[in-house]
Amino acid sequence: MTTNITGQFDLFGAPAAPVPVINPDGSVRGATVIYAPTGPALEYAALATTPYRGCGHSCTYCSVPITTHQDRSEFNAGAILRPNYLARLRKDAALYQAAGVTEQILIAFITDPYHPTEHETGTTRTVLEILREHDQAFSILSKGGTRALRDIDLYRSNRDCYGVTLTCLDDKLARKWERNAPLPGDRIAALKAFHAAGIYTRASLEPVVSVEASLEVIAATHAFVDRFMIGRMNYLKLPIDWRDYTERALDLLQRLNAHRYFKRDLQPFLPPNYPNPMRIPQHHNGGSR
Repeated sequence: MTTNITGQFDLFGAPAAPVPVINPDGSVRGATVIYAPTGPALEYAALATTPYRGCGHSCTYCSVPITTHQDRSEFNAGAILRPNYLARLRKDAALYQAAGVTEQILIAFITDPYHPTEHETGTTRTVLEILREHDQAFSILSKGGTRALRDIDLYRSNRDCYGVTLTCLDDKLARKWERNAPLPGDRIAALKAFHAAGIYTRASLEPVVSVEASLEVIAATHAFVDRFMIGRMNYLKLPIDWRDYTERALDLLQRLNAHRYFKRDLQPFLPPNYPNPMRIPQHHNGGSR
């Protein structure tokens, strides 16, 4: 009888399935749609998955079309599910479960899980259901606002995170930069709802379109945001003194006793030896939903 690579057999004497191999970056060998990000997404979670290509929020500042070598008009036209994505996700989630990997999986840095037409298919809910079925945790990053409340029953307080991108509080300024995205008030309403439900919440203040607008977001939302992610403008050149912004944001966050992480582009402006851990548990220790 020939053994498999584990040298083990199942109850019927057949070779047991080999234990999946975990790569040095924390991903699992053979997975195709759950991966370890290498760019800015890595600062949000150790693992990621991207269900869609394109978005539809038509944010003026979005650098994703440049990163993905995609025509901006095509990207802004709307989000399209990647080929055979759900079947591949189910296979990957099983691999990660078998490997015992339980890191949060970010959804998503280069698209929006609650994009403008997602409600027509409910695909993001299916994505979350597949991850839950395989005991995988997830971390959302979205501008979709209250669209996400449809799925709040799937979020677990001791496993998952709901995150929102907020650049300002002013509707007029938001419409200038984020043409088709829900307005700030709608996104804040979602944050409040998830916080009230005991889900870990995160606000990403990136990109920064105005220093004063960014600081206003911190002041207005700190009571229901568990962690702020502080970044800067992605690729557009704005007349912003990033050292001054970092110092002012840090001062405000410290006075409010708000948890924060300053992203790599702003870290040179932090005080020497300032504690700024990138990877911390982004969930609560309470019971699951």
